[in-house]
Amino acid sequence: QLIIEERLEGDEASVIAITDGRSILTLPAAQDHKPALDGDSGPKTGGMGAYSPTPLVDDKLLAVVQEQVLVPTVHALKRQRRPFQGALYAGLMVTPQGPKVLEFNVRFGDPECQPLLMRLQSDVVDVLEATVDGRLDELPELQWDPRPSVCVVMASEGYPGPYERGRPIRGLDEAANIEDVKVFHAGTATTDGQVVTNGGRVLGVTALGDSIAKAKLQAYKAVKCIRWEGAWCRKDISDKARNSGTD
Repeated sequence: QLIIEERLEGDEASVIAITDGRSILTLPAAQDHKPALDGDSGPKTGGMGAYSPTPLVDDKLLAVVQEQVLVPTVHALKRQRRPFQGALYAGLMVTPQGPKVLEFNVRFGDPECQPLLMRLQSDVVDVLEATVDGRLDELPELQWDPRPSVCVVMASEGYPGPYERGRPIRGLDEAANIEDVKVFHAGTATTDGQVVTNGGRVLGVTALGDSIAKAKLQAYKAVKCIRWEGAWCRKDISDKARNSGTD
């Protein structure tokens, strides 16, 4: 048997919503970089970096995604007596005909979550507790830092193929002291008080900036502080936004 599917032409974007099964909070869109190497070349990975917001999804398109994708999905699950509570991640292809769903995940996306949390000024714990208790409609409107955020993933040598673990990481404190920077740990462990690598994607170095270009500059400034044997990253995270004419 053969299944012939429509070929989707466009760019990928990610929209994450939080729902308590009745109400929905749609978060700003993000765009990640799946291929391992600069220029979107090389093997696919879990994501080598992300930025938010993305000019690929403006307010009008985000409203379409909420109305045509997220709301119908949540309501269909409720009608089937399988109400869903949590983070609903929609992986989308933005085509000339509109957004098309590539996949759903029931979790926060990595590395899209990092720039979103950098921009979120409301307490995420309050949001999660309201989700569990079915009180999302009682929450005040979420507050967001208007500045964009860029996350650069630092990976182990060999990723997305085989890689070694246990390599000591240096410079974490130095990077964390840079203004508007936060280093999110993904594949790390502690050995004898030393932080070491323990995964393929090791760190998500994330920064805010007055523009996407400035956020990128801050993120890579922090990346330069961090070292371990075999560390590497893409050098062009967020350039898609800048190439679209949005700085």
